[in-house]
Amino acid sequence: MRAFKNALVVDANPELKDLLSRLLQEGAWMITHVASNKDAMAAVLTTGYELVITGEKTSALEDVELLRKIRFMRPHTRVIILTDESTPSSVLDSMRTNAFSFFSVPYQEERLIEMIRLAMESPAWDDGIDLISGTPEWIHIRASCQESTANRLVQFLNEVSELPPPEREQVGTAFREMLMNAIEHGGQLDPEKNVDIEYARAKHMISCRICDPGPGFSLDQIPHAAIAHSQDDPIGHIAIRQELGLRPGGFGILMSKNLVDELIYNQEGNEVLLVKYL
Repeated sequence: MRAFKNALVVDANPELKDLLSRLLQEGAWMITHVASNKDAMAAVLTTGYELVITGEKTSALEDVELLRKIRFMRPHTRVIILTDESTPSSVLDSMRTNAFSFFSVPYQEERLIEMIRLAMESPAWDDGIDLISGTPEWIHIRASCQESTANRLVQFLNEVSELPPPEREQVGTAFREMLMNAIEHGGQLDPEKNVDIEYARAKHMISCRICDPGPGFSLDQIPHAAIAHSQDDPIGHIAIRQELGLRPGGFGILMSKNLVDELIYNQEGNEVLLVKYL
């Protein structure tokens, strides 16, 4: 096994080149820069790259076509699409073709850094996101119970939603919290298990349904969560989590209730519906 991994970067601006140089070289990655998608395809034909990052100046349509060709030649290559011309449909096309992630300009640099690090650190990547059906108005996804899957899904849905920044942050944060609850507690972080997700965008609202493979719960069964305690004792769950050896946290449901307009559980407690009015 070679000591270095290979990354291919297409038409990066000087700032992105500097960022990628610092990030990738820290992890013992060799970087190849090319000027165009055509040059990228020629490079992929001769060399196996673990990571490909497309250029910001190309359209999502062009980058998804490059992704398709890479998938045919090198099916396990992680591809992160950067683009200055995107539509919700093109984001869905990238998911169908198993892009690792998708960012349209302008993007938050810290989120791109987080996704690149995630791509670098994935020991043996398999997609984990199955787009069962998708239109910009209705998306149905099956996702494996891994934390990395949750982070990737939040970025994809942020790109699909086309919401103003404050609402995008609120919906994205609430979605991630509830998805992580489903993955961690319902799915036990078992990549062989899946959560079922449906996202719907109407004229005046967004809804997201998350169904996990666990048996469910009721509030009196989760004393380790802030939502199970009264307003007079908002941090009572912290000591319980420490006693149980759980990681710090427990505010996910309570936080999500304050970020969206409706948070509704089914009778069993293994299915939740988030609603945000626009």
